[in-house]
Amino acid sequence: MTDTSRTELAAQAYIYGFPLVFNLDQVHRYVHNGVGANPAAPFNTFSHARTLAGPADTFVTINNDTLYSMAQIDLSVGPVALHVPDTDGRYYVLQFVDAWTNNFAYVGHRATGTKSGDFLLVPPTWTGTPADQTTVIRFPTNIASIVGRWACGGDDDLPAVHALQDATTLTVVDSTGNSAGLPVPEPGVSQDLLFLEKLRIWSQAFPPAPRDRELQDSFSPIGIDEPGASPYSSHSAASLSADEAAALADGLTIGEKNLLEALTKGSSPEVNGWKLTFHAFDYNLDYFEVGTIDDPQFKIADPKLRIVERAAAAKGGLWGNHPYEAAYIMTYVDDQGEQLNGNQTYTIRLDPTPPVSAFWSLTMYSVPDFFLVANPVDRYSIGDRTPGIVHDADGALTITISHEEPKDPTAKANWLPAPRGDFRPVLRMYEPSPAVLDQSYVVPAITRSQE
Repeated sequence: MTDTSRTELAAQAYIYGFPLVFNLDQVHRYVHNGVGANPAAPFNTFSHARTLAGPADTFVTINNDTLYSMAQIDLSVGPVALHVPDTDGRYYVLQFVDAWTNNFAYVGHRATGTKSGDFLLVPPTWTGTPADQTTVIRFPTNIASIVGRWACGGDDDLPAVHALQDATTLTVVDSTGNSAGLPVPEPGVSQDLLFLEKLRIWSQAFPPAPRDRELQDSFSPIGIDEPGASPYSSHSAASLSADEAAALADGLTIGEKNLLEALTKGSSPEVNGWKLTFHAFDYNLDYFEVGTIDDPQFKIADPKLRIVERAAAAKGGLWGNHPYEAAYIMTYVDDQGEQLNGNQTYTIRLDPTPPVSAFWSLTMYSVPDFFLVANPVDRYSIGDRTPGIVHDADGALTITISHEEPKDPTAKANWLPAPRGDFRPVLRMYEPSPAVLDQSYVVPAITRSQE
């Protein structure tokens, strides 16, 4: 095999394997370090954020609308029982995401209602009989994430949400089992090749969907399917030559550049500068448990595009929802097609405001990290639940976006603070109406103010 071929395969493997590696790196982070307001919690245990997310929560495109309850599940111990309380109509969702970032189940307001319920989380090959009134959720991979979001109306509402969080429980059915956790990369692997080592061990521990097996096999020449000792480790008898290692590292660099380009350009339709990423998370074609919708309109049919979209979705918005749960659109540009930047002042007039069954918000993110942006008034998003917003006389809502605080009282009430540099707002619509998904509801461009 030539070094050129190695480089090409490594670049392709980066796009293919990025969701798995990036996702499981975050799983490890939640279990061992925690993320922002979510403290570390062992596998099969909830980590509850007790405050809404802020700039300290350095997680890509995190929302500021809900309190997070996160759980990293490891079914190497066998089935795990999940109990959810009666939320008395309050919006919440428990989103189930497998190791490859497939959304494969939902529990909550839209999916299962808001009464109390019991669920049995089982590994892929489990056979058994659940207890009465218990819904089985079969996991595609032994390790997966529960991404829980609770609607919260602000500080006064926190105690009520905390009580619901505490009443949401996970119980390992066979308490004698030990969690296997994530396989650990072998020693002696350089930082340049650590991605490939993680892809190698994690793709073997958590196999992809059968339809992706052929694609994964195509990376065998660069060692992805190598069992036992790592071909990327300097401690291995079959370690790579310096030229071979350099060719693979070059390929990973190219793959990373290709992913960033795909994320920026994207394949989603664009209207008024907004990327309509309604279907960015529709790459799951195989696993449909409770709360999911098995329908062609929520599936990416093109096999090559599906792999690219999956990687871009992980990079730009890991653990995002299917559009029927929450629809996301985002923009980098103003009405002149120029990159949004805090040196300018902008407005957006929503007339009417987004049609939803739950709620909507417009959230500010930095570029290129996609983190929440610190600001003097601690406002990271604005939406239909924001206290003190002022509607226009005709019921529309005009939002001002700028780094400097507006002087006009109405503009200040409707102000979404921006960073000094480039930024990317995201509009979220929870339980969107059909008008959102069929694009008959149109969001206007963000307009640059004329100084």
